[in-house]
Amino acid sequence: MPILCVLRQKTETSRHRPITLSLSLNLNKGRCLQVAFTEPWDSWTTVCFLFYAHYYESLEFMFLRKTIPVFTAATLDNNIRSLTHSVGNAYHTLDPTKTNQDHVYGREDVSSSNNISIDFEQTKDAYQSKDTLELLRSLFVFKLCSYDILVDRNKEIMDLSRTFLGQKMFEQFMKMTFYGQFVAGEDHESIRPLIQKNRAYGVGAVLDYSVEEDLSQEEAERKEMESGTFASDEESPGADHRDMGFIAHGRFGDVSEGVTSAPTYFYADETKCDQRMETFMKCIKAAGGSSEDGFSAIKMTALGRPQFLLQFSEVLVKWRRFFSFLAAKQGKDDVEVLEQKLDQERLQACLASLGAEGNIQGWFSDGRLHLSGVVDVLDWNGLIDDRTKTSDLLLVPNLQTGRLEPLLSKFTAEEEGQMKRILQRMDVLAKHAVEHGVRLMVDAEQTYFQPAISWLTVEMQRIFNRDQAVIFNTYQCYLKEAFDNVSVDVELSRREGWCFAAKLVRGAYMHQERSRAAEIGYEDPINPDYQSTHRMYHRCLDYVLKEIELNKKENVMVASHNLDTVKHTLKRMNEMGLAPADKKVYFGQLLGMCDQISFPLAQAGFPVYKYVPYGPVNEVMPYLSRRAQENRGVMKGVQIERDLLWKELVRRLTSGEVFHTPAL
Repeated sequence: MPILCVLRQKTETSRHRPITLSLSLNLNKGRCLQVAFTEPWDSWTTVCFLFYAHYYESLEFMFLRKTIPVFTAATLDNNIRSLTHSVGNAYHTLDPTKTNQDHVYGREDVSSSNNISIDFEQTKDAYQSKDTLELLRSLFVFKLCSYDILVDRNKEIMDLSRTFLGQKMFEQFMKMTFYGQFVAGEDHESIRPLIQKNRAYGVGAVLDYSVEEDLSQEEAERKEMESGTFASDEESPGADHRDMGFIAHGRFGDVSEGVTSAPTYFYADETKCDQRMETFMKCIKAAGGSSEDGFSAIKMTALGRPQFLLQFSEVLVKWRRFFSFLAAKQGKDDVEVLEQKLDQERLQACLASLGAEGNIQGWFSDGRLHLSGVVDVLDWNGLIDDRTKTSDLLLVPNLQTGRLEPLLSKFTAEEEGQMKRILQRMDVLAKHAVEHGVRLMVDAEQTYFQPAISWLTVEMQRIFNRDQAVIFNTYQCYLKEAFDNVSVDVELSRREGWCFAAKLVRGAYMHQERSRAAEIGYEDPINPDYQSTHRMYHRCLDYVLKEIELNKKENVMVASHNLDTVKHTLKRMNEMGLAPADKKVYFGQLLGMCDQISFPLAQAGFPVYKYVPYGPVNEVMPYLSRRAQENRGVMKGVQIERDLLWKELVRRLTSGEVFHTPAL
């Protein structure tokens, strides 16, 4: 294979001073080939030696003199050709043996060559998948998104445009602008050309059917309130002690209000949920047909009644708080959650004082309790598997009364059936994904739904991620508890032997979450500022990368438009020796945004994916409305992207490439 050595040195000596280099090539059995060069000196020197190590196991370089030859432009090619010819002849006349010597520079060259450095300002490479009209469209759309009045009134403006232009011309205008920028097409067939074009440049797709109901706020609140309450709620023995954060509230019934980056669904009935499941199945099939390693995105709230997710989330959160309460009793409230190991005897005494009966050992069947006599958070969470069958475990302490109280009411037969059906739909989708060679990306949602969504996703991972990552969970790093969630699930996967797979995002519900917490009166679940979220993201990412380095079973998608985060990931991968070809670290960005990040990463060999929404123009309008809002909200990043788009446009105009056509 060819070995290229480049020596570059700045000098201050005379330009015409003759300098000689003697180079010795140790080939075999102590025999060597010596080559000497003498050339005029120049202010910058570059020496290139190209050797074809044809049948030889090693080739050692030994500098006999610390002098550097200088090649002028006119003689460089001739010298290299002469040197290559001499070395080639020598190889075919001498028998090779393995040398025991080390080249002092060789190890450094190898290690540095493994480090990947990417220039994210090289616009020619970043935008080679786009023709010039697409560049102009991006500039136009991003510029419009910079005007607050257009973004704030975008729905009214689009309605007015539809009335003025008529439906057909309005749809054509949208396809030329916002829809064409952020949406791949209307159906599975129309999105295929874009997916295949991106695939040709190394960028895959996470398909997301982004059709939503375009409801008024009043209609959305009514639907959400109807679906967020069970008839059994009023009869719950613990109804007076429900957590306010997990109760449906009319003021925040419109779950799409204040949301960016995420489609939203409203519950109608079980038939509608079955229809959405079939839509997801078509999306999975399309992802399998478009590429060999595609993803498909799904949302749990599309598959069942939200009240199930609300109540089950409350169970999970209160059960975790119960563990924290018991840890504090043993003086372990200030340590990381995985380090909170509770002494069994003290735990038994504490539970007895709260009114619990029986032996705690009986709670941990199948040998889940550590032989060391301590209980950690994973042991504790494991009880959830049995609690739906064991009513005496559905208890948490009421801190006001100091006694244990029931967590859940008894559901009606219909409500029990709704819970079972959401689990069945998830199972169908997971099996369908495996059948078509597609991975499922389970999107994160609001904090009052998310604990149940994460728990159900982990249950799927336990089944389908035994040998490879099929199901990816999503972790929102703007949450204060994000690191605890990631570290607990990683540890669970390690103990049980399945492949942890995560998508890390900052989060799409910040404004809604803050407003809801402030008005209803519970603790804000969001980190206090952007820098805190930034640090949380990197902390979670570093933790997963370290696990990948150690075990090679974990998988993570760095779903971020933040260039600092992308560079941080590359730096950590270089430090840990994680290669792009390992396909354990993925990158993801939204379609129509941050091509200057996606395509250079893909060209460097990293697995990169665009989140690709699709659907009829009228039915993706709510999604497009949020795209405009998000672009306005991250204008610093969009401004950088606009500058790079202008740079590439000018480069094409000045280099005669204005009619550039992407290669397919």
